[in-house]
Amino acid sequence: MRKKYRVLFGVDDVPHGDTLNYNYQRLKVEEVQECVCWLMACVMEQAEVRQRRLFGIYDLIAMDGTGVLTYHERHCATCLTRKLNNGQILSYHPVLEAKLVTPNGYALSLMTEFIENRDPQATKQDCELKAFYRLAERLKKRFPKAHFCLLLDGLFAGGPTLEICKKKEWADVIGLTDNDLPTVNQEFEALLALPPQNQRDIPLPTGARQSYRWMNGIAFTDSENRSHSLNVLECTETTLNKQAQSSSTKFKWLTSFILLATNVSTVANHAVRVRWKIENEGFNLQKNGGFALEHVFSHHATAHKVFYLLLQIALIFFQRMTKSQAFSQAFPKGLGSLKNIAFRVLEAWRNLQLDDPAFRALSCSCPNTS
Repeated sequence: MRKKYRVLFGVDDVPHGDTLNYNYQRLKVEEVQECVCWLMACVMEQAEVRQRRLFGIYDLIAMDGTGVLTYHERHCATCLTRKLNNGQILSYHPVLEAKLVTPNGYALSLMTEFIENRDPQATKQDCELKAFYRLAERLKKRFPKAHFCLLLDGLFAGGPTLEICKKKEWADVIGLTDNDLPTVNQEFEALLALPPQNQRDIPLPTGARQSYRWMNGIAFTDSENRSHSLNVLECTETTLNKQAQSSSTKFKWLTSFILLATNVSTVANHAVRVRWKIENEGFNLQKNGGFALEHVFSHHATAHKVFYLLLQIALIFFQRMTKSQAFSQAFPKGLGSLKNIAFRVLEAWRNLQLDDPAFRALSCSCPNTS
């Protein structure tokens, strides 16, 4: 490993963790974030990513929050706190992630907003919604010409989110429950009694069936007295178990897309379902797949953010590798779990025996199959 580090980075030895922590405290978090954004800008221009854009236009950006660091005592001045049922105060550091998600399983960090109590005079804690407003501004500034479709859960079903997407010219698909935006839900049910053509049943190859209902142009006035025209899509999916017993699950979304019989299935299956990649291929992989997202790499306020962003870069390379054509050709039967793949990559790195010129040539090669 010392030889590999010397060839790649021009240093004589593998840096100690304390050395990394010391140096990361002196970095600017926004500059490390820019490394992530630059790398993702390159990824989004790759043909395999462009070919998976929704309607051939929109990059799918799922936004969601997750916990990273948790402490049973006060950690720092910016910690969020929560009182448990036993009366204990829990301190924690969550993040809001904007991840590029694709049907083939990518869930790659595009930008991160750290959720923390920065203002000592604030009367309320920071939260996902406040972080979303900040993240949206940064995202638009960094990718001003990108065509994004935001995939959001029901927490964001409200006037501020709708206004942000409209002003920034982003498409959106937002989860909606029967308890959210009561006037919108009521008008949706009332208007659907008029046009029977706004319904469609689609059988799936699995034997399940999706029943769609939709309505365009529902008027909504938010708490700031801003007017919105909303499109609502509902999907009831009926499945059969091994005993041929049926069960149904209903989903509902707000969307900026004009809904038609020809596109409702695309919105539901190629946009909404892809949003779950942020949980599975995103957060779950980072927490349970060998990346140790919840490990305390540093207690320092700056260094722990740098470690987090470097972990996102590692995941970008990992997913690009495991979903590449070269990888599937080399291992047509796979290598087991993603965690197992990560450990095998580590062992390959530790045990690869090449002289310096050969390793330098290998590390500088950029095959088209990457």
